[in-house]
Amino acid sequence: MGWKTLLFILGSLFLIAACSGSSSDPAPASQPTAAPAATEEPTQVPAAAQSAQQPAAGDGDTSGGKLVRLFVDPPTLDPHLTTDATSAQVIIEVFGGLVTIDRDLNVVPDLAEDWDISPDGRVYTFHLRSDATFHDGKPVTAEDVRWSLERATNPLTESPVVDQYLGDIVGVKEKLNGDAETISGVRVIDDKTLEITIDASKSYFLAKLTYPTGFVLDRENIEADPKRWFRKPNGTGPFKLSQYDVGETMVLSRFPTYHLGAPHLDEVEMILSGGTSMLMYENDEIHVAGIGLADLDRILDPGNSLNSELLQAPPTFSVQYIGMNVNEPPLDDVKVRQALNLAIDKQNLATSVLADQVVPANGILPPGFPGFNTNLRGYRFDPERARQLLSESKYGDDLDNIPPITMTTSGSFGASVSLDMEVVLQMWKKNLGIEAEFQQTEFATFLKDLHNRRFQMFDIGWIADYPDPENFLDILFHSESSNNHTNYSNPQVDSLLERARTETDESLRFQLYNQAEQLIVDDAPWVPLWYSGERFLLVKPNVHDYYLTPLYIPRLRYVYLTDEE
Repeated sequence: MGWKTLLFILGSLFLIAACSGSSSDPAPASQPTAAPAATEEPTQVPAAAQSAQQPAAGDGDTSGGKLVRLFVDPPTLDPHLTTDATSAQVIIEVFGGLVTIDRDLNVVPDLAEDWDISPDGRVYTFHLRSDATFHDGKPVTAEDVRWSLERATNPLTESPVVDQYLGDIVGVKEKLNGDAETISGVRVIDDKTLEITIDASKSYFLAKLTYPTGFVLDRENIEADPKRWFRKPNGTGPFKLSQYDVGETMVLSRFPTYHLGAPHLDEVEMILSGGTSMLMYENDEIHVAGIGLADLDRILDPGNSLNSELLQAPPTFSVQYIGMNVNEPPLDDVKVRQALNLAIDKQNLATSVLADQVVPANGILPPGFPGFNTNLRGYRFDPERARQLLSESKYGDDLDNIPPITMTTSGSFGASVSLDMEVVLQMWKKNLGIEAEFQQTEFATFLKDLHNRRFQMFDIGWIADYPDPENFLDILFHSESSNNHTNYSNPQVDSLLERARTETDESLRFQLYNQAEQLIVDDAPWVPLWYSGERFLLVKPNVHDYYLTPLYIPRLRYVYLTDEE
């Protein structure tokens, strides 16, 4: 997920859609999730800003109706397997965990009504809600939570990120390594009480449990149909998955006894068969649409009839980047990686190609995110310095003998490559004389190969799962992290990240992360491209409380429809 981060993750589809007005306007996780996202929205808006633009629910009846969105088939609906934002947006509405994230981005109770933390910060005792049930009415028990954590950490489940989100629990690493059959740090006290012990006091542990890897599943549901259970899942979330026809439609139906409050909507229909979002919006086929560059000027015109339905949204906590496998020649030389960074004119790219809808990235953490460092030293466009570094590398300036470079992006075979990536490759050719080739793979396959570190170079992005620097720097760059897709390794960085995990003074924690981020940027396993900029969204006037936040949260239960058009 980062999706939701959680997994909530932000990939190339996000920017392609936002800038072209395609049917897959943007969105990780996180979920929850770390990987490319594809949805109908070009951005997300803080709850306070959204509420100011659309009236809150009054005392009248706001129940009923169907919200219709344009969407795409998610790579998976199994919470324990998801790593992408597309899947996460459905999963967080159908399933849930001990805790969740609210509209103000706070970690709040979900299946657990409260919890106690031991004085040393290592033992969490969760007390489950008495009214929390699965969609079939069966009560959620502590044993359900324990079994779900055991399933997620079972090597046979093959969760690609379980060590990152549950690895702090005592015994998880031993189980993942095959040295234990159960998690020693998880203990059922009684039907409604569960104890979890972690390896050290960590301020972000609860936030990690909001990622789908920690979600609670129904054992009977899975064991009855192990290969297809997720087509008819028995979740605990505000909506039931009542229909899923691959490539055609997905329908979420209201769960009337949801323990945190029943949704207002009867249904949410997700159109999976494709289409042009702006055309469908103008034909009243969908309720929400992102605005591509081709339509932006006319919608911004106050005289346009759609202008009153326009929302301007601030950035998400995300970064778009090119990852480089530091073990693959010629990217195994830091000077080559630095040269590739210096040879890209990001400001020109942002202005000329993306109409200033993005903010050129100087580093890893996005602006406004906890721990963001305004003094970070990044790479300014300097083709002369780039050529000098290339000549100083072990490959010298003998371009004929430099190993070939292949950039992999997600996309169907034969699909057009995004203009921004084409321009990046043109800049490398013009400023360095290096020619790189494109390779495209289908989204689900792309994610699998990404986690198996099969790419030499790849274009992707990351959306925060929870608001802590650990979610970017530790998860993506620690040498032992499964999400370290570039094979980056620096013992000094590892040491700083490990110290930050248990540092209780927030100011000191952020200083450690700032030092680590600078070292990572200097080593250049990434070419940071841009952060999310302000974007634009159209929402029908009869849609209310369509909350949009910088992180992915379960939000559809708040939405309600009225009769006015």
